Amino acid sequence: MNALLLAVLATAVPLLDRDAVPQRGADEPPSAAEVERAIRKGTAFLLGAQNRDGSWGSCREAAVGIDEFWSNLETHRSWAVATTGLCCMALAGGEQSDAVRAAYRRGIDYVLANTDLKRPNEWDTDNIWGYVYGLQALVDDLGRIAEQDAQRRAAVRDGVESFVASLRRNQTPSGGWGYYDAFDSVTRPGSWATSFTTAVGLLGLLDARKAGIAIEERMLLEATRAVRRCRLPNGAFAYSADAMPTTGTLEGINQVKGSLGRIQVCNLALLRAGEEIPVEKLKVGVAHFFREHRFLDVARQRPIPHEAYYYNSGYFYFFGHYYAAQVISRLPSEDRRTFWPKLQREVIKTQEADGSMWDFYMNSYGRPYGTAYSLMVLQQSLVDRPASRPAAGGD
Repeated sequence: MNALLLAVLATAVPLLDRDAVPQRGADEPPSAAEVERAIRKGTAFLLGAQNRDGSWGSCREAAVGIDEFWSNLETHRSWAVATTGLCCMALAGGEQSDAVRAAYRRGIDYVLANTDLKRPNEWDTDNIWGYVYGLQALVDDLGRIAEQDAQRRAAVRDGVESFVASLRRNQTPSGGWGYYDAFDSVTRPGSWATSFTTAVGLLGLLDARKAGIAIEERMLLEATRAVRRCRLPNGAFAYSADAMPTTGTLEGINQVKGSLGRIQVCNLALLRAGEEIPVEKLKVGVAHFFREHRFLDVARQRPIPHEAYYYNSGYFYFFGHYYAAQVISRLPSEDRRTFWPKLQREVIKTQEADGSMWDFYMNSYGRPYGTAYSLMVLQQSLVDRPASRPAAGGD
């Protein structure tokens, strides 16, 4: 990427509306009313941002040079399925109304109509994001369909099985999944996988199995081993699912400060896959997240991937917060009381005047996916109560 393009990218992204960011003391917890207001504003944004075909996001509103010089229509279809899956899960978890239910149904219908995602080109494997979040949205929907609606249940079940089959076909020799394959562009499946994409795929497969879908045990074992192999002695998880991951340089992405967005999802995936992870280790991961949070703050909304300290990217932000919420919900009550207000604060502070939250400018996908992740964090923070869940455990 040349210097001229970098200069264009740096000026092409809209600036954050700072007036929309709540001003508060560093340690002041948001009130329940503030959290609920943020949820209402975020939900209203999603309802207004849905496309006519039921999806969220599109190739419109591209910042010059960021997407259009390499992405193609199949790339965008994959991003749209992933974004729509997240938005559906966010709407399903909130307060219901006729408008919310209608938007949700249109979104699920869009996902069902687009389970046949293809690899966009020889090195772009963004179809994986469509598989993992399309899978999770449909599995979630399967649990919401009335038993007597046999036709709908059959259609959604077919969609789930289609995504599972696609993940099996695209599971790399390392056992995981990645979203690019620039290092070996001719293989089918690709050869490159990442710890966090693999962890998300593993969570989706575990959800599907819990819903009664047949999942090959070998598929789960290979994915679990890939995530486990990425765990490093310094408490981080390596970015890539290499045969022998290392911490790399002292300023690299495999340091804890560069792994903040990955630690929670990887711990969660291993925990749910049946690995015994002490509560203290989960707490250490969450403590890292908040202690070093400034490195996520600095990266958020930067237009160039991995340009921030420790190679953090803007799109690590809400991804990391969403899975941090799921880990926090499994901690003892006293820790949940400590961590929930911190997490609420880091999400609410990003909300803009239109109700959206975004961390990376990626056509018109960034605002809906960021808002969806954020809504699910805030929803879970309100419904979770001390002593309402076990401290830890697998499926």
